[in-house]
Amino acid sequence: MTRRASAEAWVVNASPLILLGKIGQLHLLEALAPQVLVAAAVVEELAAGADLDHEGRSTVTWAQARSVQNVPVPQSIAGWDLGAGESQVLAHCLGGRKRAVLDDAEARAAARVHGVRLIGTLGVVLRARRANLLPAARPVIERLQERGAFLSDDLVRQALRKVGE
Repeated sequence: MTRRASAEAWVVNASPLILLGKIGQLHLLEALAPQVLVAAAVVEELAAGADLDHEGRSTVTWAQARSVQNVPVPQSIAGWDLGAGESQVLAHCLGGRKRAVLDDAEARAAARVHGVRLIGTLGVVLRARRANLLPAARPVIERLQERGAFLSDDLVRQALRKVGE
């Protein structure tokens, strides 16, 4: 039985979608959140990828099916000079029961300043492991690293310790 680990909708940025799409794990987002939203600006960023391979095209299609319109970006977010996708993720999360799914350090800092709850790609994998959606986190994290996730060895060790691996 799959149990949702969160009561809030998750608004996902491009990087987690790209990484999870590359390793065939986009389904983890929907298994963990009651609703997954992708701002139109994020879908545009995904679709702009030059010469999308099969995984990239599948990720775009997946994101389009969960796409929501862009919303006005408050000056308090615009002042951070983030990308359009990160700005939309944060704008969607303001004042509601939503969690931002972001990897970018500057966007994560802006989320904290704005009181936006957040999680990153690594956090998604750890939650999925805790919810028994994955038999082990290590192989998934290793695949993420092989496909371009920048995770230090120390961070990976700490993360795996949290899930008993």
